[in-house]
Amino acid sequence: MNVLVLNCGSSSLRFQVIDTDLAKIEKDGDRRLAAGRIERIGSEAVIDIQIEGKPRLKHAEALRDHKAALDAILPALGTDIDAVGHRVVHGGEKLTRSVLIDEQVIEGIEECIELAPLHNPANLKGIHAARERFGAKMPQAAFFDTSFHATMPETSYLYALPYWTYVRHKVRRYGFHGTSHRYVAYRYRRLTGKAREDVNLITLHLGNGCSACAIQGGQSVDTSMGLTPLEGLVMGTRSGDLDPSILEYLAHREGMSLGEIDTLLNKQSGLVGVSGITNDMRDLLEEERVNGDRRARLAIDLFCLRVRKYIGAYLARLNGADAIVFAGGIGENAPAIRERICADLGFLGIALDPEKNARTVGGAEGDIAGANSKVRVWVIPTNEELLIARDTVRCVEKKELP
Repeated sequence: MNVLVLNCGSSSLRFQVIDTDLAKIEKDGDRRLAAGRIERIGSEAVIDIQIEGKPRLKHAEALRDHKAALDAILPALGTDIDAVGHRVVHGGEKLTRSVLIDEQVIEGIEECIELAPLHNPANLKGIHAARERFGAKMPQAAFFDTSFHATMPETSYLYALPYWTYVRHKVRRYGFHGTSHRYVAYRYRRLTGKAREDVNLITLHLGNGCSACAIQGGQSVDTSMGLTPLEGLVMGTRSGDLDPSILEYLAHREGMSLGEIDTLLNKQSGLVGVSGITNDMRDLLEEERVNGDRRARLAIDLFCLRVRKYIGAYLARLNGADAIVFAGGIGENAPAIRERICADLGFLGIALDPEKNARTVGGAEGDIAGANSKVRVWVIPTNEELLIARDTVRCVEKKELP
């Protein structure tokens, strides 16, 4: 079965085509046939496609909408599509599993727009575009970023606010990056041969967006992102945890509106806000190494310290863990960051092997912990598109989701 996996933004479309079925899933025999992205939909769009065994295709073309974007890429693929899987950011409390898309599911995604106003409308654009392009008979499935965290207990997802804020408005922790956390937990079990119920993990998705997850018996029991992706770790442009009274203080002292403060916290904070240089960790590490830039070093140190604090908190939450797993662009490719995060954690039973850590980059996976480390430390590159494709197959075949 050839599954087209779509991840749609308001003016972008990322995609993969993955050949998979139930037998291939069992043997990890899935194959990526194509991948690519389109940016600046609605104007002169940039199309970038890589098809297995062929030269890379890159060109510009005026594309009116997401259906036009699909029309632009499908002829280049040279293969039939049997099903479509969509990444949807927010499923709320009702959509907690991957599902085949019907009118009821679309209504549920629409109901969550208030919770994810930037993402869910864009995800719906992809769903409607695929319906227009392929017709109503084409099976389509939705995979929700929030669904993996639906197993969190009340003590993890509720805030210590008046209870009516939850009852009336569903103000609670939902968590995000669930696709990534679920995939690396699955992959860890495959690599170690452990059963789901026997695995306790702390998974760290570290990229421009960052989140930590405490996994107990294969299920998410706590995560760092909250009602929105702003809470938790220091990120590329997001502040992460802070004192909520800062909002009122800035409004009073700077005359800032709530909208301006929201932009400040989500787009002007984090690594770029502290360093004043960039949100790219690679560039910050280079600035620190070459120029000894103080604020670059400060941004990196704040980033690493926040991750360390969550590791400590989740070790307490789980009463110990089998392993810490690094994923995401920074987690997979920045040995220096992994080293700084794990430094001086010997009391908690965490120690890296410097050589293993240094060579585990660029898509490599493996255990990078020292021989005597009580808690193992792994690097496992995430593969969210593969998981979406597999869940799409399971939905089409009406098989139980793992």
